[in-house]
Amino acid sequence: MKIELIEGDITQLAVDAIVNAANASLLGGGGVDGAIHRAAGPALLDYCRGLGGCATGDAKLSPGFDLPARYVIHAVGPVWHGGGRDEAGLLASCYRRALELAEREGLESIAFPMISCGIYGYPHEAAAKIAIGALCEPRPNGSLKRVVLVAFSAQMHALLERVLVDASGKRRES
Repeated sequence: MKIELIEGDITQLAVDAIVNAANASLLGGGGVDGAIHRAAGPALLDYCRGLGGCATGDAKLSPGFDLPARYVIHAVGPVWHGGGRDEAGLLASCYRRALELAEREGLESIAFPMISCGIYGYPHEAAAKIAIGALCEPRPNGSLKRVVLVAFSAQMHALLERVLVDASGKRRES
């Protein structure tokens, strides 16, 4: 499974699922979460009301409604508190759980934003290393063929590209 990097609007991607950097209520918010809810239309909010929220580090699946993506996987990342509250473990868990849900549904393509890097304040480089580390973990029996990391800026794209190249070199060396 290859990881693609793009800079752009995750709500416009025609993939099987996009991942929403959601809050625990799953009822919309700002940033990526708000953009996904607006693009999917009011049916997404109605559907999410029935999901009963989601714990930090976990993820839940919904239809994509008016989005080009068939599904939305709502992943709740941690708020950054300095690193002493298992933020790294919870962030990695978001990515893993989203992958698990996608594979459970037999999906072949998924797009991720940088979870917790907006209002939740996670340091970008640390978050990029965690995201790429989780996405590069071996998944021998998975259905996913395409994983896209969507950067919200040119600076984030450059950071992700550097971290991905570093991770690729480390994997080759081991």
